[in-house]
Amino acid sequence: MLKLGFLASNNGSAMRAIVDAIAAHRLCAHACVVVSNKAESAALPWAQGRGIPTRVIPTLPDAGEADIALCEVLKAAGVNLVILSGYLRKLGPRTLEAFAGRILNTHPALLPKFGGKGMFGRRVHEAVLAAGELETGATIHLIDGEYDTGSIIAQRAIPIPTGADVAALEELVMGAEASLFVETLNRIQTGQLNF
Repeated sequence: MLKLGFLASNNGSAMRAIVDAIAAHRLCAHACVVVSNKAESAALPWAQGRGIPTRVIPTLPDAGEADIALCEVLKAAGVNLVILSGYLRKLGPRTLEAFAGRILNTHPALLPKFGGKGMFGRRVHEAVLAAGELETGATIHLIDGEYDTGSIIAQRAIPIPTGADVAALEELVMGAEASLFVETLNRIQTGQLNF
């Protein structure tokens, strides 16, 4: 069984979709813990309301200390797959090593386009529209030591509707990210996808 640890800085929309899929028996997995680097993250009370343990590990002056704390929390919770759901902090070497090949992120564009440091949330959608792209999409990828450079596990392309603005594009992609993540986790759980 997939034992999931979620990292979310704000709303954790992909996390919410995955937890809802578990509750609806559309995904055989267990949500072990939700960790945020922000005490005010909306993901935390949402998870607590569903009985999922939560932790706050703030961005500390000593990044190594935060990395050790995060790694220990994930291990103590029995996590075997880490899911980043809008986690706006780079993972440290301890966590990357302990969960190598078992950390997945969702990105609101078709990587390798529109990725990298500082490319998250609405910034991505603004860049996609500014570039005049005809399609965008969602990407699930492995985390490595850099921003958005890990191996791509799954993608879904979405045509950009005529006249779409940033808010409309964000909503469209957010829905695609959530469903793609649930489908990808199901493929991992059933052994159809190995990485």
